[in-house]
Amino acid sequence: MKVLMVGPIEKAGGVSTHTKELTKALRKLGVEVEVYNISPEREYPKVISNLIKAYKRTVGLFIKLLANHQNYNIVHIQTSGPLGGFIPAIVGSTVAPILKANLVVTFHYRPDLSFIAKYKKIFRFVVHRSKAFLVVSRKQIKNFEMVMERNLIEEKVDIVFNGFDSELFKPMDRKEARSKLSLPPDKKIILNVANLVPVKGHKYLIEAIQKIVKVRDDVLVLIVGDGPLRRDLETQVKKLNLESYVKLVGAKPHHEIPLWMNAADLLVLPSLSEGNPTVMFEALGVGLPFVGTAVGGVPEIITSEDYGLLCPPKDPECLAEKILIALDKEWDREKIRKYAEQFTWDRIAKKTLEVYSMVIKNEHNEYVEEYMEK
Repeated sequence: MKVLMVGPIEKAGGVSTHTKELTKALRKLGVEVEVYNISPEREYPKVISNLIKAYKRTVGLFIKLLANHQNYNIVHIQTSGPLGGFIPAIVGSTVAPILKANLVVTFHYRPDLSFIAKYKKIFRFVVHRSKAFLVVSRKQIKNFEMVMERNLIEEKVDIVFNGFDSELFKPMDRKEARSKLSLPPDKKIILNVANLVPVKGHKYLIEAIQKIVKVRDDVLVLIVGDGPLRRDLETQVKKLNLESYVKLVGAKPHHEIPLWMNAADLLVLPSLSEGNPTVMFEALGVGLPFVGTAVGGVPEIITSEDYGLLCPPKDPECLAEKILIALDKEWDREKIRKYAEQFTWDRIAKKTLEVYSMVIKNEHNEYVEEYMEK
């Protein structure tokens, strides 16, 4: 089986991680995967950025499909939103039937019903033209059910969760991890790993910490990531006199994140909206309890208080309360780790391969039916 995997592989974020890790896991299963990178080659002025990026992706993908479509059993497009991020799927679904290519689309964008409803005709077009349309949470399917025929969803739409690399994200001794990172051994360390953008809700985490330090002063918040909000968040930390409690440590290489997770007591993700955050699965993989917001597919994974605690978005009081409870709780980290085993990339790849095999089987059946009719 030969697969053309289309997705971003250089940008930081969940879609890029999904594309890279799924590709690696599929190759371990013997699938020949070629990757077409749709990460932008350079940054453009903000006003025209999205249009130029979308145009470059569109042209590049079209050329790739046109030149090599006969070499691939599956063309798998990893796509997101808003509309600029979804253009590769639109182009692929336009070209694939002409080239008789088996198109599979994975849609990662946060389950925003208004976005799906606004572009429902486009989504229907893409789903119709795809052999399989994959999403990363049940919440997304519920949103599609609001704007799309149920029989089409049952025929084409399936769930393939995000995952984690179990060879990389595994437990290690906390004291050792803190020593390697030169972190204090006597603090309660709260870790956040996310791009510094509004949707990740960092300002609410900082507001929650202001409330927490009034109760206990042994906490240290480490924010791993970079982005346009860094200066604003540093200003907020300074304004609230939290410099001793909150540290923005910048972006770190992906292979280094397990060390930070093993050094921490909690992972906190106060997002305003999510699909199904990869970092959550990675934290569970090292046995780290999760505190976050009940958005997107998160409640589908944090199904028990044995794995984490949830609160509404934009609610620093509730977030502070949940963090305080979590810091005092005796967590069974081995139970968390075992629960996470179902979300390894190896298992996600096997599920994806089942989808590929079904698509190819259906293609064969359609060919036989067409031949018999002739």
